Amino acid sequence: MTARQQRRGGTNPEVAHRHIQARRALISGAAADLDARDPEFIRSQLPVMWLVATIYFRAEVRGFDRIPDDGPVLFVGNHSGGNMTPDSIVFMLGFNTYFGTERPVYALAHAMVTQAPVVGKLGRKWGIITADPTIGKRALRRGASVLVYPGGDVETHRPWTARNQIRFDGRKGFLKLAAETGVPIVPVVSVGGQETFLPLTDGRRLAKRLRLAQLGRLKILPVSLALPWGLNVGDLLGHIPFPAKITQEIRQPIDVRARFGSPPDIDEAYDYVTTRMKETLTALAAERVLPPLL
Repeated sequence: MTARQQRRGGTNPEVAHRHIQARRALISGAAADLDARDPEFIRSQLPVMWLVATIYFRAEVRGFDRIPDDGPVLFVGNHSGGNMTPDSIVFMLGFNTYFGTERPVYALAHAMVTQAPVVGKLGRKWGIITADPTIGKRALRRGASVLVYPGGDVETHRPWTARNQIRFDGRKGFLKLAAETGVPIVPVVSVGGQETFLPLTDGRRLAKRLRLAQLGRLKILPVSLALPWGLNVGDLLGHIPFPAKITQEIRQPIDVRARFGSPPDIDEAYDYVTTRMKETLTALAAERVLPPLL
């Protein structure tokens, strides 16, 4: 019997099958169900959630008037705040308040978020679904809008020194999704999320040695200082965010086909979108003249 067979339960097909299924579950996350989004539930939660967002994060979202009044939109955001992701919470609250809960919007999230027992179930009611181009395409073709964070775990755990950077890590799938479905890209730029904890390093080298990309679609093993843990490795259990101000700005829609050709030049489109977002992030960061907690 090989070492690989031993790890998979020897030659017992049933044990081996369970091992494979468990690994697939870790990688794939909860099955995406677009019908799980519950407008009535969202409407009932908005007052309490907004109270927390406005008092604790002093949330401010600018530019909802730039979003098309109807039809699907692919929102592309920069991601901050570790596994607590206050930027996505603030945007989803803002969108559902401004347009009403009947206009569907979904947010693509990491598999480990959507399969979490409590968070995953509540998230699905809000329209949080496992990140996958196929489900994103289905949602857009149903007329819903979709929020994506191309940088994912790499960006949301970037070190404090890189807090005012856009880190999409060369991921361009969002541009292909927009081109295939013909929907406009609307960048959403956020600042303040990296001030809700103190990220020290993303631990990319260690994650590579531990083969976390193969085990759980993770390219990093972040280390941060965060409440209540002090030294926080992995952020798997989340943390208590510091009450830093979250500010977001929604930019003008970008028609990928019209601007970059059909089929579009993906590299040129990537440089354009990330550059415009960097400019906005720099401007938003320049407004933050007070200490993070003020």
